[in-house]
Amino acid sequence: MDNLTIAIILIVAGLLLLLAEVVVPSGGILFVLAALALLGGVGLMFLYDPTLGITVLAVLVLAIPFVATFLLDFLMDLWSRSWLGRRFVQSGPKDDATVANMPVNLELEQLRGRIGRAVSALRPAGVAEFDGKRIDVITQGVMLPPGTWVRCIDVKAGKVIVRATERPTLNDLENLDLS
Repeated sequence: MDNLTIAIILIVAGLLLLLAEVVVPSGGILFVLAALALLGGVGLMFLYDPTLGITVLAVLVLAIPFVATFLLDFLMDLWSRSWLGRRFVQSGPKDDATVANMPVNLELEQLRGRIGRAVSALRPAGVAEFDGKRIDVITQGVMLPPGTWVRCIDVKAGKVIVRATERPTLNDLENLDLS
């Protein structure tokens, strides 16, 4: 066998070992063997013909990352569709499982527009009491002393945003929980 035949065999073996490294977890042993085979094959190409060696080296350097990217994408797609892959890969959230639809956030959404009282100093975060329940709240950057009447103006990402308000009167029956 001449150098050209051995070089082609080494390059093909190196590419096959790279493919095997993606599929078989070997701790990098197959990668090292693949790199040695590819380097040996390219080296023998340079001995046979330097122009051919440069061409093969350029093709390998440019082609391997692109082929590896598409191959890994293809293999991951196959893996995620297999019965074993579905057991290992966690599926994404369901359509109705958004942060706003979580039970805690739905409960907090009911506070919108309600009046409560600051239990602790709000600097700007603290605790306020709404309908006998203590809720972690945050102001819009204003510090408020304990005992200040506050109104829930918004609920964003599980955070209750409050603003200071006047003391409620008997006309504010919307805050009364008569249940």
